[in-house]
Amino acid sequence: MGGTVTVTDGKLTAAAVLPVVMRGRLAVVAVLASLVVLLLGVRYAGDSGPGRTDARIAEAAYGVGAPWWHLAHATDFLGDPGGALLLLTAGVVGCLRARRTRAAVLLLAGPGLAVGVTRLLKPLAARTINGDDNLAFPSGHTAFLTAFALALALALLAAGRSGLGPTSGTVLALAAASAAGALMGWAQVATGAHYPTDTVGGCCTALAVVPAVAWAVDRLADARHPHKG
Repeated sequence: MGGTVTVTDGKLTAAAVLPVVMRGRLAVVAVLASLVVLLLGVRYAGDSGPGRTDARIAEAAYGVGAPWWHLAHATDFLGDPGGALLLLTAGVVGCLRARRTRAAVLLLAGPGLAVGVTRLLKPLAARTINGDDNLAFPSGHTAFLTAFALALALALLAAGRSGLGPTSGTVLALAAASAAGALMGWAQVATGAHYPTDTVGGCCTALAVVPAVAWAVDRLADARHPHKG
């Protein structure tokens, strides 16, 4: 899967960041994730406190002691502008050094748009935490790290060095995204920055946005460089 080139409709192009064999699977994931975001957004719209599920989970996660508190804050930093810039810079430089321009674009655009979508959704949901000025749903930090992990996994799969088939590749990409989302989600709850359902919304926002961005990157790149096979 992946490789240095792909052939689509008689055109020889650079490796797609979203191979054709994975598009259908990730499209289904994106639709389901969008529905989760919609349902949670409607359910908790206008709330200023935790739901019953939120309260149960937060009771176990909030206020952890050392060393978990330090781990939670370090993870939270990865979603702040400074931490996000470090991750994005490292990822993009690595892609460019490997001559994977599409992957570099995806690493920038995927997480960026995922966070942008959360900012658009927050005033619509109007859910708050720790004061009326702190919009909570969905979590931008969780969306960022989930999107970054998914984009990075797709970039590595596009390099064609894993030897994985489409099913295994899809599972690997979603596992990486879910693990990153779970880690950041835990950090957000442990530090009291978000309710658990906010982090689920952030993770699902990324799962909905990144496949669409990857598809768009491939379409635009193929349209600009249509070499006949």
